[in-house]
Amino acid sequence: MNKENTFLVAVEELKEVAKLQNYILTQDQIDEFANEMELDEGQLKLVYEYLKANKIGINEGVDLNEYLSKEDISYLDIYLEELETLESVTEGIKKAITLSAMANDNSAKGKLIELYLKEVVEIAKLYAGQGADLEDLIGEGNVALIMGVELLGCLERPEEVEGMLGKLIMDAMDIYIDEIGKEKEADQKVLDLVNKVAEASEELAQSIGRKVTVPELIREHDLKAEDILEAIRISGQNMEYIEEHKNGDA
Repeated sequence: MNKENTFLVAVEELKEVAKLQNYILTQDQIDEFANEMELDEGQLKLVYEYLKANKIGINEGVDLNEYLSKEDISYLDIYLEELETLESVTEGIKKAITLSAMANDNSAKGKLIELYLKEVVEIAKLYAGQGADLEDLIGEGNVALIMGVELLGCLERPEEVEGMLGKLIMDAMDIYIDEIGKEKEADQKVLDLVNKVAEASEELAQSIGRKVTVPELIREHDLKAEDILEAIRISGQNMEYIEEHKNGDA
């Protein structure tokens, strides 16, 4: 692995450390990282920019509201107002509820879910701006929270609950954002294919002075029959410069 790749991998590992610390790194951790990696001033500046872009605070958390869109803020105002109707409890009562939930008490499980709903919101803010709507992120987080509460029986101490639920919520949001990214990538590939076929058919049609057929496109352009037919199908048989296709034409 070359020096540049080693640096990139190390920065990603630093990000993972921050995730375990509620997206906060201490200045000492960053200084230690810089010394171990023998970073120059330019590389250290890149590290700070990377941390800021990923909402990682130094010694204290960043103001996550600064990263939210107007739409996210509008939704959040309404959602948090609804959560305010839920009863708040002291740390002692929360621990008692946690212990009961760990003992498989369904009533306590429901109460514990309510107590962690705001935590889901705070975690969702960390993922805002990565291609997914805040509302959807909160929805995914809430599902993970509900499922996680059913798994508390495997823990030994109530102090482990917050970390376990937080990880499950973050993992769910990571997966959702990854799926959204793959869907957008697939959509872009489809759009690129349709545009490629449309441009090729227009170019050929203009050169021969009429609409073109699928076999002509195959001969004159670097296109596969299945790609052309797929583009025609996706466009709703609405390719302006291609003769209406019939089964068996290709």
